[in-house]
Amino acid sequence: MSDPATSPPAAPDAPRWSVRAARGGRLTKRPLRTVLWSQREYLLLSVPCIAFFAVFHYAPMYGVIIAFKDFGFGDTLASAPWVGLRWFEEFLSSMYLWRVLRNTVVLSLLTLIVGFPVPILFALVVNEIAGTGFKRVVQTVSYMPHFISTVIVVGILYQVLSVQHGYVNQIRAALGLEKIFFLLEPRYFRAMYVTSEVWQGFGWGSIIYLAAMSSINPELYEAAHIDGALRRQQMWHVTLPGIRPTIVILLIFTVGNLMNVGFEKIVLLYNPAVYEVADVVQTYVYRRGIQEFQWSFAAAVGLFNSLINFTLLLAANTVSKRLNQASLW
Repeated sequence: MSDPATSPPAAPDAPRWSVRAARGGRLTKRPLRTVLWSQREYLLLSVPCIAFFAVFHYAPMYGVIIAFKDFGFGDTLASAPWVGLRWFEEFLSSMYLWRVLRNTVVLSLLTLIVGFPVPILFALVVNEIAGTGFKRVVQTVSYMPHFISTVIVVGILYQVLSVQHGYVNQIRAALGLEKIFFLLEPRYFRAMYVTSEVWQGFGWGSIIYLAAMSSINPELYEAAHIDGALRRQQMWHVTLPGIRPTIVILLIFTVGNLMNVGFEKIVLLYNPAVYEVADVVQTYVYRRGIQEFQWSFAAAVGLFNSLINFTLLLAANTVSKRLNQASLW
């Protein structure tokens, strides 16, 4: 930086808002409007994205006030009577509270523990494939489940695991074994859900890690090879440290979304026989808020769930910043 004693005095009519920019090895102040004009092409490209979030994410946030009102048929946001924290108190005193919280946390943690490392391992394997054509085939096949709708995935599960026509039970019957009611047994529900989630998302999730691996300096691999490092040692000492910031950022996002599980898949899979292990916050809100028309209660529980996610995001970001010096902000 330049010496303050030799810096030219600021013009009296200098704009209030300015941005520091590097020029000639030193930091100088540029008016904000000048910076915005120089970046006008990028700002123009970001307009659709900003408009999308403004219209579909930020504008509807005004409707969160129905969580503090008794909103029903014929009411408007202005005419509905205020009830304060009534719906929050009702949810926290509900007999289903601990069941839905426990199931939400357990399913999310299982998906995190099992599903988070799989895309990383898969990306490491794909990155080591030498043949370009074969690598593209593997990537394409692994990406395909991501584009299959949840309804079709659940239909596949029914086709494979149903008692009457499921392939698994047909094989068991041919072997003289007893058929298993996979879809009605609570002990199998979590395994079905987690397995299908991992299968559907590991290929698509590996894209970001493969992109991060492509940015690693090839000279690091050459130096490791000269030092006698094997491929496995290069993955451990070069590749993984190179993508560690990406892993940390995605882990923070995952922890910040811990209280949100695959609502559509659970609704399509569960039934009263497996409520004890399958009923989560979102399905409980669906039954109370949509099927029973208690919209204010549903909004209150949704707001409660979002606050927990926001707290987890802040905690994960703080811990990561202290331990790894990698964080969102």
